[in-house]
Amino acid sequence: MLNYLSKEKPLTPEIDFSEGQLIPIDKPLEWTSFDVVNKLRNKIKYTANIPRIKVGHAGTLDPLATGLLLICSGKYTKRIDEFQGLDKVYIGKIRLGAQTPSYDAETDEENIKPFDHLTPQIIQENVGQFIGEIDQFPPRFSALKIKGRPAYKLAREGKEFQPESRKISIFDFKITNIQLPFIDFEVHCSKGTYIRSLAHDFGNALGVGGYLLYLRRTKIGDFNVADAWDLKDFNIAMDAIRPNTIQ
Repeated sequence: MLNYLSKEKPLTPEIDFSEGQLIPIDKPLEWTSFDVVNKLRNKIKYTANIPRIKVGHAGTLDPLATGLLLICSGKYTKRIDEFQGLDKVYIGKIRLGAQTPSYDAETDEENIKPFDHLTPQIIQENVGQFIGEIDQFPPRFSALKIKGRPAYKLAREGKEFQPESRKISIFDFKITNIQLPFIDFEVHCSKGTYIRSLAHDFGNALGVGGYLLYLRRTKIGDFNVADAWDLKDFNIAMDAIRPNTIQ
């Protein structure tokens, strides 16, 4: 039986974080995935009195993304690859008619192009080419390692390089709303998919460019963000176990 600490499950002093717990967290905007890991590690360490607790996450979310982040504690850190390999569901918004070096709103717009000629029919007709197994190039601004260094550091230094393409699977890709230059979407995809690259490539397919403006992860496998803890609520629940512990 999986030790799954959804927000509907009361936290008690009997919960064994060392034996392993899977904790769904709704990652806040502008937090890195490692920020969340560090926050929970410190909270568990002091509240549950486990000085050397192992904590890790099963699948990075960019700082500008929100949504489901699976946190593993104790022996469950050995299962990170298992959880990380599950398929994902995201919702988001693409801004058409411009690009950015990072493929999202972290960097400034460039290559501005007119988009008035686009129609819902043209947009929908281009969806199909992104469904199935496809080759995708990761963004230059990503945590992917290039000769031992994160790609985003090389990109910020102005280094010339191109990450190698990888095969990923898009199981479903839906455009859910169109209010040009913005389009909303939902995508169901495999491990290793960069949604920023999908936004960039979809804009290129339309001939006007595009970048990811908003992203939220709603599912990982059968795990849903509806069951995830807000960090503040998780801290309050942990404090209720041992209200007099060091913060």
